[in-house]
Amino acid sequence: MPSSVKDFFDQRVPDALCQHPEKAKQVAATFLFAIAGPDGGTWTADLISSPPVCQPGCIGQPQCTIEVMDEDFRSMIDGGAQAAVQLFLSGKLKIAGDPMLISRLLSLLQMGNPAI
Repeated sequence: MPSSVKDFFDQRVPDALCQHPEKAKQVAATFLFAIAGPDGGTWTADLISSPPVCQPGCIGQPQCTIEVMDEDFRSMIDGGAQAAVQLFLSGKLKIAGDPMLISRLLSLLQMGNPAI
C-alpha cells in the first residue's frame, strides 16, 4: 500500500530530522510542498534552521516549491528518484524557485523513507 502523504510530513520527516539533524544540514534548503488531493496539504521543510523542522503550512520564504497531486507524491515517496523524474517529465510534478535544489530533494525523500 502506498505511503500516506500526511504521515510522511507530519510524522516520518519530523522524526528523521530529530534523529539525524546532520543530514538536514547537508541538504541546507527550505522546501514548500503543495500537495493537492484528499491526502494532501501544504508543508514547509526548513532544513536550514537549527534544529531543522517540517511543519504544516507555508512558513517563511521557501527556496524551492514542489506542487504535485497526492497520489503522485506517494509514488515519489515509495519510488524515489526514478518516480520523481517520470512525474517531472510528464508535467505532473511542478517545481518553482531555485532549480538547483531539486537535486537535494531526493535526500529529503530518503530521510522520510530510508527504504528508497
